[in-house]
Amino acid sequence: MNFTALTEPMLMGVLNVTPDSFSERGAHRDTAVAVEHGLRMAGEGAAIIDVGGESTRPGAVRVPGAEQLGRVLEVIRALRARLPAAVHISIDTTLAEVADAALGAGASIVNDVAAGRESDVFGVVAARRAGVVLMHMQGSPATMQDAPCYDDVVTEVRDFLLARAAAARAAGVAAERIAIDPGIGFGKTKQHNLALLAGLPALVDSGYAVVLGTSRKRFMGSICRETEFSALVGATCATTALGVLAGVRIFRVHDVRANRQAVEVARAIMQAQRIAGLA
Repeated sequence: MNFTALTEPMLMGVLNVTPDSFSERGAHRDTAVAVEHGLRMAGEGAAIIDVGGESTRPGAVRVPGAEQLGRVLEVIRALRARLPAAVHISIDTTLAEVADAALGAGASIVNDVAAGRESDVFGVVAARRAGVVLMHMQGSPATMQDAPCYDDVVTEVRDFLLARAAAARAAGVAAERIAIDPGIGFGKTKQHNLALLAGLPALVDSGYAVVLGTSRKRFMGSICRETEFSALVGATCATTALGVLAGVRIFRVHDVRANRQAVEVARAIMQAQRIAGLA
């Protein structure tokens, strides 16, 4: 996956094959159901299907690699057999053995919330010539929301991601196969998340493709006075439109159709700005 060649925003559809995902609550644990949902998201406009066998919600416990593989491999194989070639599959894992098996089964991207700090994901990605998404997280899923603290969240997150990208390159991963994700909601307060959204241009200016994952995140519920995750589609679309205008290239979302509309309208506005000479 050549991320730097992307000229238009892409949607990454979330496919959690877990019993305890924060917003889907185990809805796609059955392989056939999961595959149909992945195909549906691709039909709605997702260019990447992100398959995960371990929840990374706040307070989540770790899942052994063998158990992750038992959840995701058949789903990935079935999706690869039925999806158009242009649609990529990513594996959401921090474990090199899971990444390697998933790439062998048909995935082409590793989405690593630990940014290569937990296992030799970089070695696997380099050997497989795959893409990798490096995410910032303060702490671990079990502890990340225990009083997260920063002096300058945008600068600290950017510097961390650039350092991890340099580590990936040193391990043999080509620069164009690296994307970075500020990790909205991963070891951040509401104000940290808002500051990162306001500071997206600083991440885009890094030269790496930026991935944004705000979908149904709790901090937006506190702003909108909503307690149900499923009620935050409109809030998510607002951040997607903002991200398009800031130059974000990939949006990790649960609700593909609605966010595709947000992308298309934001792009049309940008085009009108260029035509009018305002951009």
